[in-house]
Amino acid sequence: MGAALAALCGPLLLRIFARTWRPQIVGKDNIEAARGPGGGFLLALWHGRMLVGVPYHRELEMEVLVSPSGDGDISERLLKAFGYSIIRGSSSRGGARALREMLRAMAAGRVLVLTPDGPRGPQHSMNDGVAWLARATGYAILPAGFVCDRAWRARSWDRFTVPKLGARVALVYGEPLVVPRQASGAELTAASEELRARIIQAERTGCELLGVEADA
Repeated sequence: MGAALAALCGPLLLRIFARTWRPQIVGKDNIEAARGPGGGFLLALWHGRMLVGVPYHRELEMEVLVSPSGDGDISERLLKAFGYSIIRGSSSRGGARALREMLRAMAAGRVLVLTPDGPRGPQHSMNDGVAWLARATGYAILPAGFVCDRAWRARSWDRFTVPKLGARVALVYGEPLVVPRQASGAELTAASEELRARIIQAERTGCELLGVEADA
């Protein structure tokens, strides 16, 4: 599985690698634009890109939803080493408890990180879960694309990405998406498709910046 590569990296090795990466940030103003009155928002990116962005968000007080699986155990250890808080759960295991913890975190003004195509794929798939949370809480969704020019990619469903030493990294934040509280079911689905399009566009923008081919 992809997260096994994260285990091989480990926190220490990831720190060593990240010191050699050359990050470029696009759309940083969108981070502030996404903040609600309490300071929080939902950050949405693809599951396979998670590791690319891990070293760069300590100041945002993030909580990450991680699946209750063996791969999730690996991800939890890695993310905690970089200062992230963890919520364990998925639609099939621990979902109700995870939802309560997510709502608690959002009420406290935390940034909640979600991967719409995780934990089992298919890659770049989308359901209405993120849009539902945005509608229920009033939080904006910040679409993000984290890409690099040179990487190892796992043969897992998400093509889990580990940037190589000296890689150039692009962190692209798209225009925030707001889902009205009165949105209907059809409007919720439309918002989810719009979110998918914005994540894909964020990755394409990053790939264009780095001069590499997008895989979405």
